[in-house]
Amino acid sequence: MHWMEVAAGALTGLIVGLTGVGGGALMTPILLLIFGVAPATAVGTDLWFAAFTKIAATRIHHGHDLIDWQVVKRLWVGSLTFSGMTLVFLKWHPLQAGGFHSLKLAITGAVLVTAVGLMFQTRLHEWGRRLRLNDAERFKSWQAPLTILAGAVLGVLVTLTSVGAGAIGVVFMVHLYPLRLTPARLVATDIVHAIPLAIFAGLGHLYVGNVNFVLLGNLLCGSIPAVIVGALLSSRLPQPLLRWLLVCVLLMVSLKLWFS
Repeated sequence: MHWMEVAAGALTGLIVGLTGVGGGALMTPILLLIFGVAPATAVGTDLWFAAFTKIAATRIHHGHDLIDWQVVKRLWVGSLTFSGMTLVFLKWHPLQAGGFHSLKLAITGAVLVTAVGLMFQTRLHEWGRRLRLNDAERFKSWQAPLTILAGAVLGVLVTLTSVGAGAIGVVFMVHLYPLRLTPARLVATDIVHAIPLAIFAGLGHLYVGNVNFVLLGNLLCGSIPAVIVGALLSSRLPQPLLRWLLVCVLLMVSLKLWFS
C-alpha cells in the first residue's frame, strides 16, 4: 500500500462528497503530475475510481431523498449513448504514440473548462432563473432536449478524458434547473448521473488494458471513507466558498499540466 496514493484518494473523495465535483478534474491530473501515470492509464483508472467513490456517496444522498431521478434519466439518455459511440470510435481509431500528447492536452483543456464553468456557475444560474420566471412554458419545453444534449457532451468528454461528469455537469444543471435543484439536490443528482457513465466508459478502457488495479485499490482505500464524510457534511458547509477554492485549485492544476 502506497500511503501517498491513499492520501490522494482521501483528499479527492472528500471533495467529491462535499461538492459532487473533482473525481476526474482532480484525480486525473494528480495521477499525471504526482504519480507519473501514462495519460491513457490515468483516464481508465480514474473512471473506475470515480465510479466506486460516487457509489459510496450515493447511499448517503439517497437516504436523504435528494436525488432528482427525472433529471438523471434525461442525462443518461445523452451521456451513455454518446459514451458508447466514443468507445466505438476509440476501438477503430486507437491512440498511436503521438496521440498520448494530444490526450494530455485534451485533459488539460477539460480541467480548464471545468474551472471556468465553475467560475461562471452563479451567473449561469441567475440567467437560467430569469428565463424560467419570465417565459416558463418555453423554458420548460426546452429543458428535456437540452438536458439530453448536455448529457451527450458529458458522455464524449468523460470517455475521452475522465473529466467533466461532476463539475461541467453541475454547471449545465444549475442553468437548466435553476428553481428545481437546490445545492444539496444538485450535488446528489450530479453524483448519481456520473456513476453509470463512469462504469460504462471504464469498461471500454478496461477492455484495452488502461486500468492499474493496484493503484486503483490504494486510491479507493482513501476515497471511500472520505467521500462518506464529505456527503454527510455537504448540506452543512457553504457551497460558494468550496466552489471558489476548487476553482483556484483547478486553475493551478491546468497551468501545471500545460507547462509540464
